[in-house]
Amino acid sequence: MGGFFGAVCKEDAISDVFFGTDYHSHLGTRNGGMAAWDKEIGLQREIHNIENSPFRTRFGHIFREMQGTSAIGCISDFDPQPLLICSTLGTYAICTIGMINNAKELIDHYLSFSGGHFNAMTGGNVNSTELVAALINLKSDFAEGIRFAQQQIDGTASILILKDDGTLIAARDRRGRLPVLIGAREGAKCVSFEDFAFLKLGYNTEKELGPGEIVEITADSLTQLSPPGKEMRICSFLWSYYGYPTSTYEGVSVELMRYRNGRSMAKHDAEEHNNEGVDYVGGVPDSGTPHAIGYSNESGIHFARAFIKYTPTWSRSFMPTAQTERNKIAKMKQIPVPSLIEGKSLLFVDDSIVRGTQLRETVEFLYSSGAKEVHIRSACPPIMFGCKFLNFSRATGDMELIARRVINDLEGEAGFDHIAEYSDFSTERGKKLREAICKELHLGSLEFQSLEGIIEAIGIPKEKLCTYCWDGKE
Repeated sequence: MGGFFGAVCKEDAISDVFFGTDYHSHLGTRNGGMAAWDKEIGLQREIHNIENSPFRTRFGHIFREMQGTSAIGCISDFDPQPLLICSTLGTYAICTIGMINNAKELIDHYLSFSGGHFNAMTGGNVNSTELVAALINLKSDFAEGIRFAQQQIDGTASILILKDDGTLIAARDRRGRLPVLIGAREGAKCVSFEDFAFLKLGYNTEKELGPGEIVEITADSLTQLSPPGKEMRICSFLWSYYGYPTSTYEGVSVELMRYRNGRSMAKHDAEEHNNEGVDYVGGVPDSGTPHAIGYSNESGIHFARAFIKYTPTWSRSFMPTAQTERNKIAKMKQIPVPSLIEGKSLLFVDDSIVRGTQLRETVEFLYSSGAKEVHIRSACPPIMFGCKFLNFSRATGDMELIARRVINDLEGEAGFDHIAEYSDFSTERGKKLREAICKELHLGSLEFQSLEGIIEAIGIPKEKLCTYCWDGKE
């Protein structure tokens, strides 16, 4: 994943962009970058690796080394950015969010007729943001180039550009899978993935871009360069998992959605008598916690934090690149509260179950700390397809997903023709999936939120939501 923030001001913009970008740190852990434009200096750019040091630490010096009335910044889980590009459209800085599935085909096609080249990174890969810029540069203006790039890309690309006259151009991805919002205050405007990032800086929400919409921004104006498309497929996981609790997307609060989602799961458990004898409800912190609060409020079972994450040094379990290191850090962060665990029947709500690796270690940790029973509720349906639009799950193949592996164990590849049944708790296949995962992870019980339940909790019509990872429908 990743996130970006940009601002154009009548005064210096560096402070706003520094803090606005830092507020996107929950969306990526690999690279951070900023670019600025100053009337005297022109464009400036700086990029740092943030795997072992947060953005605010790595860029704390930026106030001494960068100045300008316009700036953009980004957090990225993948390629270093923003990039500075010199082209027939002028010199500009660019950053992107998303995922390009057909990068090789686009690169080969571009090189076949352009006679140009790309800067190769380690391993021979091409920076995806540079590829987007190359596609944009094939057209006569930015709006036409962005539309062309988004039409050619199989995947997702939201784009933020800082031109060499200090204006910004922002484009939401063609299907609106990710949010892009515009904020305004006196003498300044900004663009952001997360609305709370600019609300904390004194901006008010002016506009949420529609799917594929392109705008040009100055400190005094907002000009639409291309209207929004009619079809939207915003990612449902924004609410279930990776959206920040204080954020609002398409008018729907992340925190409130999670409360509603938890209440929905509790109602189902009450109907099926699935939570009898549970002493405490808790969340697998942090994103599972609000779902658990909703579950507790509806069920009447006391909420308790049976273990706490130690976050002063490792704020996120997947900061290191290696999965083995991420797993070890996840385990080291879990500090038990013995009096809330020993001899207790505990029910935990997790935001999702992807591979099951970290959940397995969490469950083992709880049993080794004296838990009598550990029950798990997933705040979303079983993940059956690796995300090909945002790559939030980091899965390199569908068979890394625990639900897929279990289906394959139960009846081989033929089982993949019955994914809808396996997702449905009321079917025989659905029951077998849950029983098998329970056995593998040593759970007292396991339930997944239904697709209908999570859509209802979000409150946006299904045809406007991306549910690909659950049902394979684009």
